[in-house]
Amino acid sequence: MRLEKIIARSRIVDLHSVTLRGALEELLAVCAERFTDLKPDTLLRGLLARESTMTTYLGSGVSLPHVRVKMKRRYVLAIGRSRAGVRHEGAKDDEKVHLILMLLAGENARDYLQVLASIARQVREPELVEKLTSSPDLDTLYERLIGGFGSIRPVQAQQNRTNRLMFQEAQRVARGASCQAIMVFGDTFVGGIQPGTLRSRMKTILVTRNPVEPSEDQQDFNVTLQVRSFSSQRMAQLRSAILMALTHGVLTFNDRICCVGGVAGSNQFDTLTVVEIDREFQTLLTGRHDLVPEDVKPEVLERVIGVATELAVEGREGKPVGCLFVVGDIDTVLKFAKPLVLNPFYGYKEEDRNILNPFMDETVKEFSSIDGAFLIGGDGVVESAGSLIQAVDTEHALPSGLGSRHAAAAAISLQAQCIAIVVSSSSGQVTLFRRGVMLPLTEKRH
Repeated sequence: MRLEKIIARSRIVDLHSVTLRGALEELLAVCAERFTDLKPDTLLRGLLARESTMTTYLGSGVSLPHVRVKMKRRYVLAIGRSRAGVRHEGAKDDEKVHLILMLLAGENARDYLQVLASIARQVREPELVEKLTSSPDLDTLYERLIGGFGSIRPVQAQQNRTNRLMFQEAQRVARGASCQAIMVFGDTFVGGIQPGTLRSRMKTILVTRNPVEPSEDQQDFNVTLQVRSFSSQRMAQLRSAILMALTHGVLTFNDRICCVGGVAGSNQFDTLTVVEIDREFQTLLTGRHDLVPEDVKPEVLERVIGVATELAVEGREGKPVGCLFVVGDIDTVLKFAKPLVLNPFYGYKEEDRNILNPFMDETVKEFSSIDGAFLIGGDGVVESAGSLIQAVDTEHALPSGLGSRHAAAAAISLQAQCIAIVVSSSSGQVTLFRRGVMLPLTEKRH
């Protein structure tokens, strides 16, 4: 769903209240003027109840309160800007909130978590938040908001001779090698690629770590994939991008692709690579083409890999964190697991403990220091943390230097139709396991 479709100028206001409760009352009053079937008092209780169980503060002075409501419409979004700042218990160090996006979602809105995550991704960009909060008036804020939601951030990509030559050669190589697509690594250019820069008659895939809501008039690329927290190693980047393309059905295992990229932020293409996907993943596939289990949604796997990679790169409080995620075939996995600690996710609504929920990132990262595994259903619902995997692997010998997490990941991926993802506490390497076979997604940290 395109986010700008749920943004209305009439529901963008300057807030006068300095408390979250007061700010929500103002936003609900604006919604009730247009939609008379909404009951502000009931909605306020629901919003505050959710706030008491999980903060809706995103950081950078932005809050995203949300609640399900019985209504005919799928979504109602109201936006409040506060110059003075609103007090928010979820903020750290007395930081105040200057932008509140209140989302009301109909009970039948099936893509609720995806919409919530899309909004959260956009307003985590400090540049956009600064533009919105500093807008001289609400009309300007609305225009900037529409421009920020649903457009790739342009950059004046250098149109030098080498870049033009590299892309021309990529097309020539792709045709000569009978490739099905060209994959372009957009982070070669600071902030992305200027629309109109790269165009081809072949299927072209843009891979970027930046949050992107592709605009309808973006003609350069057939598909845009966001792959978060890239490794700095070229082949690890490429492998992660191909994995995401496979899970989304953009590519198949029988495809051959031509990839063009360069050092991130260099504004210069310098590498062409032709990849046969089947050969790249043949060890992991062991003769099959079902890398992702049937019950695992592509966006769930993408989200788990993103969180795992961020833990590997950032750690917690500057220290490396090792953890294990098991995704899919949850009923079978639970037969081989037992709790090491009280389950911190027990009793919460499935929607609130779904890995697709943008407010789950920090929760998962905080609980990553607990010994044991995260067990996650194919639909993204986190069943438990701190679980001991008791499956035994007698078929595979792991490379030397790998510990108990990797052994447990290999074993459970043999016993169940799941994917296990390990973050190494010693090397920071992120490794995926399927049927006992390992696939490094990032390089070891030195």
